[in-house]
Amino acid sequence: MSDKETGTGKVYLVGAGPGDPKLITLRGKECLQRAEVVIYDYLANPALLAWAPAAAERLYVGRRGRQAYDDQDHINHLLIQKAREGKTVVRLKGGDPFVFGRGGEEAEAVAAAGVPYEIVPGVTAAVAVPAYAGIPVTHRTFASSVAFLAGHEDPKKGASSLDWSRMASGPGTLVFLMGVKNLSTVVDQLVTEGKSPDLPVAVIRWGTRAAQRTVVGALRDIVQKVAEAKLEPPALVVVGDVVRLRERLNWFESKPLFGKRVLVTRAQDQAGDLSDRLAEQGAEPIECPTIQIVGPETWEPLDHAIRELSRFRWVVFTSVNGVRFFMERLRQARKDVRALSGATICAIGPKTAEALSSVGLTADLVPAEYQAEGLLDSMLQAGISAGDHVLIPRATVARELLPDQLRGMGVEVRVVPAYRTIRPTMDLAYVKELLTTNAIHLITFTSSSKVMNFCEMFNAREELTQATKGVTVACIGPITAQTARACGLAVGIMATTNTIPGLVDAIVKRTAEGSMQQV
Repeated sequence: MSDKETGTGKVYLVGAGPGDPKLITLRGKECLQRAEVVIYDYLANPALLAWAPAAAERLYVGRRGRQAYDDQDHINHLLIQKAREGKTVVRLKGGDPFVFGRGGEEAEAVAAAGVPYEIVPGVTAAVAVPAYAGIPVTHRTFASSVAFLAGHEDPKKGASSLDWSRMASGPGTLVFLMGVKNLSTVVDQLVTEGKSPDLPVAVIRWGTRAAQRTVVGALRDIVQKVAEAKLEPPALVVVGDVVRLRERLNWFESKPLFGKRVLVTRAQDQAGDLSDRLAEQGAEPIECPTIQIVGPETWEPLDHAIRELSRFRWVVFTSVNGVRFFMERLRQARKDVRALSGATICAIGPKTAEALSSVGLTADLVPAEYQAEGLLDSMLQAGISAGDHVLIPRATVARELLPDQLRGMGVEVRVVPAYRTIRPTMDLAYVKELLTTNAIHLITFTSSSKVMNFCEMFNAREELTQATKGVTVACIGPITAQTARACGLAVGIMATTNTIPGLVDAIVKRTAEGSMQQV
């Protein structure tokens, strides 16, 4: 995207949406995926940074409520400077960059400097945040118009440019962005100009995120209610009869895992399924990949087994990753699924069976119990016997239960490394900050290796214990739970079936019971 020959890059002013990372536009995601520099602020969900390349420079320019933040001139300078270095710069802004986001000022500065730029609109909080609180900003019965207003104007302007008398006399909905600090002024002005003190008002903090909080009242008492709730910025104020609909339309805050922030420790390219299922139940997943899946140190054992595939009566796949890397090496050997025509194909669980199906293979055997013990029982029922040859392409480090018991029966077993797990290189400061500030409610583990790598993030067991105090640990099955306990973690949830859906179901059930005691 950038022009290295001329030394001029390009600036993309990208609307990050109101907070839920799924509400960024496809174009915004594309820009992030090709960014070389990402400049972001407090309102942009840090989870969006995962879309940027690992090598991309990430620059935080603040703006955090009442605290200090980078001067706007400095931000403008950064945009221009990085672009003139020939880089693709994404300025990630909460909501829409042109709706009370100072995006217009930044675009002016970039244009004046002669730097190429593009505006990528975003989902504005003015509409999305009320929607997540169950409040439509317009409604055929209650409001045929809506006005978006700045709850905090530029102090350099002097007199306010808001026409309070017109706003008070209109029948439509009023939405004040950045309005909580000046809430008393907003209420006083509207009542003085004729709005009924009984008119409904909602104040919504961190809308569309797990931390969303909504306080509902009327003009006469909303200031007191917000003070009692200790609601602070960022928050949005909705004034109008549409607020009455919240009682019937409060869909988001009614989800079973609403308000729960969950740390997902799966590998980055595999976290999507678990994160999506948690988000569907109302949780906010925070992805913290503690493992990275890579090839083995040498391919020779796997390649040798593939050359001799006709010898094996059984081929056992114990993970989706085993399927993926095995098929890659099969293609490298200029072979396809026909090379497995004489073997009984075994999959340890439904996800592994799905992975096989996606490459044109049907698993002949999938046990009811998705671990080595269940797979062994199923193979016995299917007629495995002494002298049979079994190939198991799997992780470099894994449980030896299945190979050892098969060998004890006289079965010829060849275990070959198809992949290995390593700790990814990443900045863990954000995750540790969330843990130490009690912002994480649950941690999920789907394998023992993820548990061990997570625990290695901490310098000592005391630091681990302190960071996870009050946090519920959820494990996919008994083996993972056993590893977690051995590392000093208190396991509060364990899935009854060793699958991602089973883990999410267990979390939902335990949350509904209101009990997170150890299991």
